Amino acid sequence: MELRQRIRKSINALENSGTRFNIASITPNKRIKYMHCPACQLSMKRDAFLNNAFICPDCGHNLRMTARERIDQIIDAESFEEFDENLSSINFLDFPKYDEKLEIAQKKTGEKEAVITGTAKVDGRKTALFVMNSFFMMGSMGSVVGEKITRIFEYATREKLPVIGICASGGARMQEGITSLLQMAKVSMAVKNHSEAGLLYVAVLTDPTTGGVMASFAMEGDIIISEPKALLGFAGQRVIESTIRKKLPENFQKAELILEQGFLDAIVPRKELSAYLGKVLMIHGY
Repeated sequence: MELRQRIRKSINALENSGTRFNIASITPNKRIKYMHCPACQLSMKRDAFLNNAFICPDCGHNLRMTARERIDQIIDAESFEEFDENLSSINFLDFPKYDEKLEIAQKKTGEKEAVITGTAKVDGRKTALFVMNSFFMMGSMGSVVGEKITRIFEYATREKLPVIGICASGGARMQEGITSLLQMAKVSMAVKNHSEAGLLYVAVLTDPTTGGVMASFAMEGDIIISEPKALLGFAGQRVIESTIRKKLPENFQKAELILEQGFLDAIVPRKELSAYLGKVLMIHGY
């Protein structure tokens, strides 16, 4: 009852202020002044969430972040140099309404595509970087996403740089058909070449990382870490339950269970991520 009263009080304050908002939405649109926690429903100013690394101060739930917010969180200030920022997808299969979906995603996020790549310094150590954006068509992997990630691995291999990859995806982009699935092999080959050159790849899994991304480069890191309670997996829980006709545990596909089963190296709290990555780079001689 106390929680409900706090939520109701927060909503009333927003309504009385005359601010228009959608209490059910979590959006990177900075014009939205208020956000809510999907776990406990606490509503507060977006800037307050931002200043707390988008972690709910009431229940500790990690809200989703945009790619640029994640970059700002982990790198040294003003050290990011973006690559291939003008690459964007086209509707080469004439898939119905794909053009409109791309336009909506680009306007909503201000980005050309669902991944940002480049180089930056983390604790003074230069690294190549790719960061996926779940707000852009759920971070789905199409031909341009695969191309940009492949290019950053190829650049890192030539320049002998480590790669840090922040993964967040709903999987392959169905509007691009088999081409989207082929990105799994394409990126994986670039990861293999980078690895054979004796270079480090750290994969950071965030909520959600699923589908073809989880089945390929998200799980190919030399070190694989995750944020707390992130949803990680291939097929969805309902699909698996309907296939095997058994009820799965509540924490199925959560990072904590996957760590317990040995598929993750660590779960790192969001506020500790930058320092953790800096130490990993230092230990590996970068």
